[in-house]
Amino acid sequence: MLKIFLWLRYLRKRKIVFLSIAAVALSVSLLIIVSSLFTGFINVFERAAVEAIGDVVLDPSAKFPKYGRFIERLEQTEAVEAATAMLKAEGLLLLGKGNVRAVSVWGIEPVRRVKVMGFDRFLLRQRDSGGKPSFNIKGSENNLGGFVGIGVVAEPNEKTDKYDVEAVEKMFGEKVVLTTGTVTPADPDSGTRAEIKRRVIKFTIADVVETGVHQFDKGCVYLPIEELRKYLYPEEELPVASQIQIKLAEDTDADGAVAVIRGLWQSFVEDELGGDLYLINADIMTAKQIQRPMVAAYRKQMGILLLIFGVVSLGVVMLIFCIFYMIVRLKQKDIAIIKSCGAAGSSVAWIFVGFGACVGLIGSVFGVLLGYIVTKNINTIEEGISIIFGLKLWKSSVYMFSKIPDEVNWFWALCFVLLAIVAAVIGALIPAVVAAATKPVKILRYE
Repeated sequence: MLKIFLWLRYLRKRKIVFLSIAAVALSVSLLIIVSSLFTGFINVFERAAVEAIGDVVLDPSAKFPKYGRFIERLEQTEAVEAATAMLKAEGLLLLGKGNVRAVSVWGIEPVRRVKVMGFDRFLLRQRDSGGKPSFNIKGSENNLGGFVGIGVVAEPNEKTDKYDVEAVEKMFGEKVVLTTGTVTPADPDSGTRAEIKRRVIKFTIADVVETGVHQFDKGCVYLPIEELRKYLYPEEELPVASQIQIKLAEDTDADGAVAVIRGLWQSFVEDELGGDLYLINADIMTAKQIQRPMVAAYRKQMGILLLIFGVVSLGVVMLIFCIFYMIVRLKQKDIAIIKSCGAAGSSVAWIFVGFGACVGLIGSVFGVLLGYIVTKNINTIEEGISIIFGLKLWKSSVYMFSKIPDEVNWFWALCFVLLAIVAAVIGALIPAVVAAATKPVKILRYE
């Protein structure tokens, strides 16, 4: 009870203690905000990969036919919930006179793509229709329809980084021209050289895709996979694909599923594709494995930044040391009276060590609260800065995503709370030792 009484008295009488509490709170909140933003960015980055390419990607070194049969085999296993094929190419999209964009052309199966990655929620026109996504154009069923990324047909506002949806919607039904092609490799045996075959595809914009990931919104065009095959590979009689994207069943071990998929692929190539060696050794990786090098780099940057802020936050220890040392020097009489009443030096030391821990705990609680408020409202704060100062801090073209991640990382928050309490205790330790060494006779002999 004596300890609590003294702690409350010091808080009430020595307002400077609140400075140390504020320092702890600011340090903890800063570290929580930094760690939450970084881990939130990494989580969104990994999630975006899954939403764009599925849980697992099978990527052979060349196109292959009969992909429908392989998808059937995949979906018969317990590890796979759904799968879809994709045919890829590169090209130039002519939107109007002098308006040409370099794009990646993806031939997709829209209905299957919905099952694998929820593709329908990215479509501006069809997301709320309740039906299956389609490339069909109302009133002109004979025209080829396609989807384009929102960044292909519009530019975001410089200040708000948002697209003008009304202007984008005016592009629905517009006819555009895509120039793409294929490369026929050289054949040393016959003496033929590599040949580039140019293909021109005219299609009508049926819908616009907004994924929130800049690289996909800015540079992707989506066409029906079979229609794209007819343009790129007219000599092929069977449907062909260049990639299979797979959604795993819930609670499925990813590594085990990859092993199952690899076995199915090898048997499929041997049974259906004549054991082609260029195909049988396809890359089969999870979305997280594909993104692992980038994620590792982001985590390293986060570690460096936290280390820098952690070193800066060590000033809190020095601040607590100075404040507590001052209290000990000014409260020599109180300490002497306590010791003259029979209190041991260790008991006196624990009064100040415990007080330091309380300062760390109280500061940490306020720091967590402040960190939570700032992190959860980071987009509102960033938007306010943009409006007031005309300065856009977060741009999707730089940071990949249109919104700042606002997820609080509670694991790191707990770590910082514990570190703050330990730091406060360390800061109070030397003053506590000084208090324990106080000689009551020297202090009270003139009283």
